[in-house]
Amino acid sequence: MKSCCKITLPVFLLFAMVVTLCQSAEALTVKEEKEMSHEFIRMALGHYQAIDDPLITDYVDRVGKKIIAVMPPQPFTFHFYVVKEDVYNAFAGPAGNIFIHSGLLEALSGEDELAGILAHEISHVSCRHLSDMIKKSKKTTLATLAGVAAGIFLGAGGAAAAGSAVTIGSMAAGQSLSLAYSRENEMQADQNALRYLALANYSASGLLDSLKTIRSKNWFGTDEVPTYLMTHPAVDDRITYIGSWINAHEKETRQPSIQSQTDFTRMKIRLIARYGNAQAVLKKFETDSNENPNSYIIQYGYGLALARNGQHKNAIIHLQKALEQKPFDPYIVQDLGRIYFLDGQYDKALKMLETMGPSQPFNPESYVCLGRTQAALAMYPQAVVTLEEVLAQKPDYIMAYYYLGEVYGKQDRLGNAHYYLGVYYYKKEDFRNADFHLTTALKQMTDPSLIRKAENLQNEVRQAESMGMSGPP
Repeated sequence: MKSCCKITLPVFLLFAMVVTLCQSAEALTVKEEKEMSHEFIRMALGHYQAIDDPLITDYVDRVGKKIIAVMPPQPFTFHFYVVKEDVYNAFAGPAGNIFIHSGLLEALSGEDELAGILAHEISHVSCRHLSDMIKKSKKTTLATLAGVAAGIFLGAGGAAAAGSAVTIGSMAAGQSLSLAYSRENEMQADQNALRYLALANYSASGLLDSLKTIRSKNWFGTDEVPTYLMTHPAVDDRITYIGSWINAHEKETRQPSIQSQTDFTRMKIRLIARYGNAQAVLKKFETDSNENPNSYIIQYGYGLALARNGQHKNAIIHLQKALEQKPFDPYIVQDLGRIYFLDGQYDKALKMLETMGPSQPFNPESYVCLGRTQAALAMYPQAVVTLEEVLAQKPDYIMAYYYLGEVYGKQDRLGNAHYYLGVYYYKKEDFRNADFHLTTALKQMTDPSLIRKAENLQNEVRQAESMGMSGPP
């Protein structure tokens, strides 16, 4: 692989002087960073709309975990979030919480590019860059530290936002932005990212291409500078260095596998169809479908876009076309079953959704839909088993609690019904409704183990209310 980038001596020397060993005597302690991360996550998820689609989030998580697997042991458990924001940005929050915006994810072209972005952010966490910056800011309380961290990222909306005094927590965005990563931080993160990418069998060209994509967004002047460039400086120097590194390690580069590209394309089509601008996406897929009638992935995306716009019968037609071209594809089968359910065709939905098995990727949304289908057909015991299996495998999939409570209610098992509704509202941070349902559940339950769970949860709810908390981390 050849690159048009030629490294200049000053840039090379600047990178060469960066030590890749990630240690800092100035950083927060691991305990402090973990404690700060709880408040940071509350702020971040209050500011952003997280995309809760397992077929998207599990894919991003899988790529991130593949990189972490080749690293030395880390003090944090990494978590990856995709947030619905049509901007080019990705950032690492405290204690291994890494965010990528849907706009950037849509702009990437393959798994190697995603791996490059994630490896860079993972390296910032591993090197403790954020905790080092915050410690040096001399802010002491965890709440204030969380505000500083939030200000670095949530207040960085481009050049216009950088000059404004938007207050986040107790810090103004302008103050916090002074803590954006240094050139040395960026270079160290790139050096480590290149090493991790090679060990994880990803091409370094993915990191280079992703940076070029971000840089290309800066077309129309300072107001159009991507958020990423505000908090990750020296992108031009980074592009030059990484391009030259690739030239020097040409024999170590590799091409993306067919399977990884297929998985990435499916994830990206789903992201666009279900979370892009609804009307614009529908028009895009209509045009693409007319131009590529034999592309199963385009027919799949068009079906998802139609379903999102309430056109279920047309959606079914296009998903059936996709399935004709890609028989037994579990993703198409599950979405076709889901849309049959939405269209009220419960028998057909059941037939599709019952094909799910242990050899296929576990998608809690599809299993919840199976449980709802079984309930719609008055198959209540089967629905309970299905929904309880979802919670056994994905206890944080909130909607499963709601529908399990609903099914128990249809069976007149009201104690269980109110308990699971109480859990649902607790996880939704609606403590008033959670307390109501748990109180009602305790009046009607007879199972001692479930009673203990309800009592413990109610104590947590009331403690959170008395402390004025916004909800669980």
